[in-house]
Amino acid sequence: MIIAIDGPAGAGKSTVSKIIARKLGFLYIDTGAMYRALTLKAISEKINLQDTDQIIEMARHTEINLINTKDGQLKVFLDGKDVTLKIRQPEITKLVSAVAKIKEVREMMLKLQRKLGRSEDSVLDGRDIGTVVFPDAEKKFYLDAEFSERARRRYKELKDLGQDVTLKDIEEDLHNRDTLDSTREVAPLKKADDAIYIDTTNMTIKEVVNKILDSL
Repeated sequence: MIIAIDGPAGAGKSTVSKIIARKLGFLYIDTGAMYRALTLKAISEKINLQDTDQIIEMARHTEINLINTKDGQLKVFLDGKDVTLKIRQPEITKLVSAVAKIKEVREMMLKLQRKLGRSEDSVLDGRDIGTVVFPDAEKKFYLDAEFSERARRRYKELKDLGQDVTLKDIEEDLHNRDTLDSTREVAPLKKADDAIYIDTTNMTIKEVVNKILDSL
């Protein structure tokens, strides 16, 4: 069984998806982490993010592995190295959409996402899971929330990780990501016609989780 959970940044996708996967004993796949890992590598290798050909060539020679630990956490490995924390840095968050919009990169990640998703029962979260990656997923959900609430959540998340950020910076980054994700030519962010829409603005994580579980 495949459960697809889409939505914009800060809507609660990752947190909810991890809990759902843990409760059901499913594999959790954070597709956004894959693009973050590629962005980290491009920055580390000082590749110009406007140089599409170079990024595509880099992606062809990159290995990304996602491992679910026994305590329900997701570990992201880039070319054999654990980059779970590094890919959450503000710089990566700001630049990841530039890498994620490249058609050839998305095609490579699409193959990997489908391979992982079909290996066992899975919960995938992202922006195009229900529309592109697994349009035939048994269950689809689209999580959303008011912009101010999404910004507040992302700010708290990064502060809890010890990162030096301001709410204004987060709002600017979030606005830019929303624009890039929803207007990009390839696999833009949008709700699948058959996805269940959930506005999480005034809901707790537990309430969102229960609503999804009750819908399965």
